[in-house]
Amino acid sequence: MKDTIESCGVPHTEIDLILVDGESVGFDHHLAGGERVAVYPVFEGLDISPVTRLRARPLRCPRFLVDANLGRLARLLRLLGFDTRYDQQMDDDVIAGIAAEEGLTILTRDRGLLMRRIVTRGYFVRSQAPRTQAAEVMRRFDLHEQVRTFTRCVDCNGLIQPVPKTEIQDRLPHNTRLFYDTFYRCSQCSKLFWRGAHWRNLQSLVDEIRSTAAEDNG
Repeated sequence: MKDTIESCGVPHTEIDLILVDGESVGFDHHLAGGERVAVYPVFEGLDISPVTRLRARPLRCPRFLVDANLGRLARLLRLLGFDTRYDQQMDDDVIAGIAAEEGLTILTRDRGLLMRRIVTRGYFVRSQAPRTQAAEVMRRFDLHEQVRTFTRCVDCNGLIQPVPKTEIQDRLPHNTRLFYDTFYRCSQCSKLFWRGAHWRNLQSLVDEIRSTAAEDNG
């Protein structure tokens, strides 16, 4: 079944249920010829446990691995608070291996990458515009209630945590030190954040993405 379905251009990572003549089957099922086959996508909001589910479970705590061509999407997902691995130097072999070992969901526009047998979680991103891509991923994985903005560093994916001004004031621009008192620091790369004008612009961007996802979902 796996090879037959993927010959039609559909990666096996996007399939959660296969029915052959009304009977639930797995990827290893062999067709004799003349059967009626129905293929369904990954279910995030519907319990199909009575049948042969091909994905382990819904992605309620998603962790993504984004391929080299979707760097701007990776930054937007981090901005929304989602654990998102990205390294422009990773080739497809490395991406597939890491995703399989760590249980990450691959996001890519390369169908061939998703058709590798080692890959068990993945999604082919349809849109070509980063903001629309982020809304698409939110909608596809039902992430509307899991957005946690400004909790991850958009540069390195590290968690952002509050930091006392006294610890970092020697790193602050003069005006920032004068007019702001609340600061945050990335636990991984030590980048500093505060709620300035750029912060408000990012909040507007987040609102736009969430609105687009909600509209598409409706």
